[in-house]
Amino acid sequence: MTTETSPVALVTGASSGIGEAAARELARAGFKVYGTSRQALAGEEREGVMFVRLDVTDDDSVAAAVGEVLDRSGRIDVLINNAGVGTAGAAEESSLAQARAVFDTNVFGSIRVSRAVLPHMRAQASGRIINVSSVLGLIPAPFMALYAATKHAIEGYSESLDHEVREYGVRVLLVEPAYTRTSFGARAVRADEPLAAYAARREEISGVIVEAIKSGDEPTLVATAIVAAATDPRPKLRYPAGTTARRVSMLRRYAPAASFDKQIRKLNRLPA
Repeated sequence: MTTETSPVALVTGASSGIGEAAARELARAGFKVYGTSRQALAGEEREGVMFVRLDVTDDDSVAAAVGEVLDRSGRIDVLINNAGVGTAGAAEESSLAQARAVFDTNVFGSIRVSRAVLPHMRAQASGRIINVSSVLGLIPAPFMALYAATKHAIEGYSESLDHEVREYGVRVLLVEPAYTRTSFGARAVRADEPLAAYAARREEISGVIVEAIKSGDEPTLVATAIVAAATDPRPKLRYPAGTTARRVSMLRRYAPAASFDKQIRKLNRLPA
């Protein structure tokens, strides 16, 4: 095993979108970067990022990937938990099996990888785990309830874990993007038990989401927030990524509940 002199970052879900942009920007910031993908080939490298095969829903795959990075570089200084899947449809339209699968990727996937790197970070008395959350971890998301629930879970997990590991030199931080111009919408898991009662509203809100993504932030903006979280000498718990995310975060904290509720319904074209 060799020990890398540059700081080492491991980015899950790095083959496209936010993960790809984050891996690239971390490499430019001087990190030795390992990106993960379920389809990564042995020895694959893209723009200075070494790829490792990893399925965040598989314990053995997580252990093998983290072991490979440690064998190659001897350390992991920053973990970016970015791998995730979106959902589309009313909460009632998803089976429990589908709900479990979404949580297995978005929540338990992050927990698996975090648990795999934490012993090494504690042993080296330093490290940062950066969990890519969302503004939908702060606010309700009609017809994306499962996705919002996973991000609410990541918020609570991250803030709690940060308190547990801070005395060992490890921080757990959150990056909170708003809608971002990626293939997120196209790849979202469609409800597996659709109901006629929700069909018209589901289609209307699907259009709202498509437009929000189309006019959303560039992935590089989120990547910049991730690099800031990885390098800040005095890290903050939360890094809203972009103007919209900062505005939503402020409104969630300070807007009267009734006004906020009304605005959520208006934005999602739901009847008052």
